[in-house]
Amino acid sequence: MTQLHKLIVCEYCDAVYHRTPLLRHQSARCTRCGGVLYRHNSLSVEQRLALSVTGAVLLIFANAYPVMTISMKGISNSATLWDAVMILSTGSITFIALVLAVAIIFAPILQIGVLCWVLGFAMRGRRAPGFAGCMQALEKLRPWSMLEVCLLGAMVAVIKLAGLLDVIPGIGLIALAALSMLLIYVAGRDIRDLWDQV
Repeated sequence: MTQLHKLIVCEYCDAVYHRTPLLRHQSARCTRCGGVLYRHNSLSVEQRLALSVTGAVLLIFANAYPVMTISMKGISNSATLWDAVMILSTGSITFIALVLAVAIIFAPILQIGVLCWVLGFAMRGRRAPGFAGCMQALEKLRPWSMLEVCLLGAMVAVIKLAGLLDVIPGIGLIALAALSMLLIYVAGRDIRDLWDQV
């Protein structure tokens, strides 16, 4: 009799398949709708935890240090991610400030926190308390974490303002770039294999 953990259900059309091992850079696709069922993941639990802790450190740097410093005729001003949220909240578009705070501050914090929680227990060979809820939360947080969109906006601002003012990219921008790549690599990939690993 086939064990249940060897089966995988397509999240788009509910077709059921037997899970087979994949080679590096391979992905399994649904024959009915073409959706990606799962991909090969070469990261171990220890590597994922190390990258998640690194993400937590980068998140602190991205929020604590200025993203950029603008100066003109001896007057300079710098802004962090939180400053951008606070500036938007004072205007007439307060709702945008809330969306920005969720997308670039709270969703990444929750993503990294939940990943560290789940992987910390997984390293000891146990399931974390509330494991199923944590896995669902990670899936639901993925579209809300938009650090790469914020990074793209910051890069456009740096390039546009560089011709008019003196613009110095800050430590926060470098940390934001590294954190964006890291979150895509760790949390943006298929994390369903954690169900089998723990």
